[in-house]
Amino acid sequence: MTGPLPRSSGVELLDVRRLRLAEAPAPSLSPADRQAMNRAWDEAVRANPSLFDGPAAACAGLDWDGPHSLVLAWARTTYRLYALRLVPGATSWLPSLFVCVVQPTDDGRLLAGRMGSSTAAPGRWQLPGGSVEPPAAHAALDTAALRRHAARELVEETGVETPPGDLALWLVTRGGNGSVGVLFLAPPRPASLLRERFSALVSSETAQGRDPELDRIAFVRTPADLAGLDGPLVDYLAPVVRRYAER
Repeated sequence: MTGPLPRSSGVELLDVRRLRLAEAPAPSLSPADRQAMNRAWDEAVRANPSLFDGPAAACAGLDWDGPHSLVLAWARTTYRLYALRLVPGATSWLPSLFVCVVQPTDDGRLLAGRMGSSTAAPGRWQLPGGSVEPPAAHAALDTAALRRHAARELVEETGVETPPGDLALWLVTRGGNGSVGVLFLAPPRPASLLRERFSALVSSETAQGRDPELDRIAFVRTPADLAGLDGPLVDYLAPVVRRYAER
């Protein structure tokens, strides 16, 4: 199994045991695409002032280089570039790259969180995680860096501290819009402990005048459980919950 991955119309779950990251050049934008990007970005910010144009690592390609061995090309850009996917006919944009943590309970459920009001997607249910940022100039982005980032997102969003070394590379997802997620599997924890840590985090953030990144958590065992959640779901959530239940 080698060569570029063919695209499908739905969410893809890729079983990956080895992941190699390679930096690629950022896309070159034509003047017309740049103007369209800026217009789309300005409109998005007016609709959601919490958006910011910080540095981002976008996915520039996925290729198999052996059984369960994937090469992920990434490029340095900013969040503004993602606005181009809202422009009909634009071809210069790259899909986003993010990490997530699959946090099981000790009775086989998974933790899902609802994005808070100050985030880029208020009300959306997803796994704890976030967009990948590029390292310092000329520094490498590798699986260890992604694992550290995933552990940081987990504690920032849920209050659950997990050493990066305890997070196991599990899946790579590719959504219908091309966005790529690297998913790490955490050790099971009691649901009561996860609720306690999340409640303490929310209380701490609120006391300091900050809105928590996740305003609610829930524990789900099957895709049917997702129907009871009050809000939209990120596209990979149901397939990942299903895959975990089938392990």
